[in-house]
Amino acid sequence: MSERRAGVIKAGAAVFFASLMFVAAGTWNWPRLWFFLGFYVVVTSALMLWLKRRDPGLFKERTTVRKDVKSWDKAIIRAYTVLLGAMFLLIPLDAVRFRWSRVPAAASGAAFAGILLAWAAVLWAFRENAFLSGFVRIQSDRGHKVCTTGPYRFVRHPMYLATILFVLCVPPFLGSLVGLVPAAFIVALYVLRTSLEDRTLRRELSGYAEYAAVTRWKLIPLVW
Repeated sequence: MSERRAGVIKAGAAVFFASLMFVAAGTWNWPRLWFFLGFYVVVTSALMLWLKRRDPGLFKERTTVRKDVKSWDKAIIRAYTVLLGAMFLLIPLDAVRFRWSRVPAAASGAAFAGILLAWAAVLWAFRENAFLSGFVRIQSDRGHKVCTTGPYRFVRHPMYLATILFVLCVPPFLGSLVGLVPAAFIVALYVLRTSLEDRTLRRELSGYAEYAAVTRWKLIPLVW
């Protein structure tokens, strides 16, 4: 799939999820969601512009769907998309339309701090890893090598850890505890993805097994 087509699909998905949230909320008057969407667009756009200038090869990798992506990863991404849609549907139903739960202001602020921390980890991972694909594949066409610097000194999959943190923080920031239910399933899905990717890299990427022997933790230091 070409860069342009992949970009159109991603932009279309973002518009769809945003529209879904406003429709489920039953109002456009949701300042916190507008703030979140603006923040997301600015940060994501800045990241992509920076990446395109700094590392065109990685930018192309992130914006092109390859044919050699592992079949199990395609299934995981599809499941992730469904769960993300469920999360973005439940959040407005809970936080705005029906108000099933309440999130204290302090908890919402802490959740936004978690979102900022997650994005900081994402930027750090992009700066260090020139092979940070959006899908699991061995990038032999790009001279795939193991990254051992930056956050990869502490855990082997920092991007997944950042994704988990982001997903867990979005519902409470937007005022929903019910949204944590599909978020928990997404976390479980990413734990599975981490395990399967780690196994794949051990088998197929030269030097990864040696790296894993030194950097012991997959996602959380001293835990797993």
